[in-house]
Amino acid sequence: MSFKFVKEVISPEELKSTYPMSKDNILIKKERDQQIKDVITGDSDKLLVIIGPCSADNEDAVCDYISRLAKVQEKVKDKLILIPRIYTTKPRTTGEGYKGIVHQPDPEKEPDLQEGLIAMRKMHLRAISESGLTAADEMLYPENWPYVEDILSYVAVGARSVEDQQHRLTISGMDIPAGMKNPTSGDFSVMLNSVVAAQASHTFLYRQWEVETTGNPLTHTVLRGAVNKHGQSIPNYHYEDLLRLLTMYKERDLKNQACIIDSNHANSNKQYHEQPRIVKEVLHSRKISPDIAKLVKGFMIESYIESGSQKVNERIYGKSITDPCLGWPESERLIYTIADSI
Repeated sequence: MSFKFVKEVISPEELKSTYPMSKDNILIKKERDQQIKDVITGDSDKLLVIIGPCSADNEDAVCDYISRLAKVQEKVKDKLILIPRIYTTKPRTTGEGYKGIVHQPDPEKEPDLQEGLIAMRKMHLRAISESGLTAADEMLYPENWPYVEDILSYVAVGARSVEDQQHRLTISGMDIPAGMKNPTSGDFSVMLNSVVAAQASHTFLYRQWEVETTGNPLTHTVLRGAVNKHGQSIPNYHYEDLLRLLTMYKERDLKNQACIIDSNHANSNKQYHEQPRIVKEVLHSRKISPDIAKLVKGFMIESYIESGSQKVNERIYGKSITDPCLGWPESERLIYTIADSI
């Protein structure tokens, strides 16, 4: 056989039973979910700021970062909803390198998926308990959703997953906002087709069950830039790009026409220090166009305690071991800049 079955891992039911959400945290999530939903539906004029490390590689550093975010959240609560990024799986272009805490709870040791699932849930629970903030994670593996379905307040589907049928159908069964990124080609039609699919109801096979979903009306678009045939980054956050997306949205019968701007990745050509400039340009576009202001509901920002990135064995506390991130001082200033724009 081409598959070697190493060991059977813990079930979602077992993991949630062993590490349950507290009653207080359940109430926190319920309130946060409604606040975030109101932004996507247009019932709130606040903006979402989905911000945090490229990958959640160290529980202590991630929770330290999120506790700092919580203090800022209190200061901007009338204008912004901060959603920490706790991204526990990491897509790799070539399949090589660190794939996230679900694969490697210790980035310097061999993969251990059983311990990785436990580490993922424990980190999310600790973050909520210490900060009062519920988080976003990327849905790289649709079958992992049941392990965190009671914890997350936002889900992102990446550029390489957005065309995948199983991702689209799984999103259709969620009751929280889900951001569908444009593919690496930059094709808006692909992204919007994914939103159409995820907002509809479906019947399909999922974790050995035939399931039916009702559709997720909170599914929306995320602009993250594109890559051309020469491997060069092409940004898609400019005024003209947003107008084009508006026009294409209007051609489709979609609920809650909303967009989040990813300020890193191909939009910044992975030049993390460009993120404040990109955010400011989009804020300006929102000011001069009421339609764009209605469309753009917030930003994704890659940010950590220390700026830049490092190799795994360098072990600098709070510094990314995957894509480079904006440091904490610059990130805090950027959050206040966004709040001041509203």
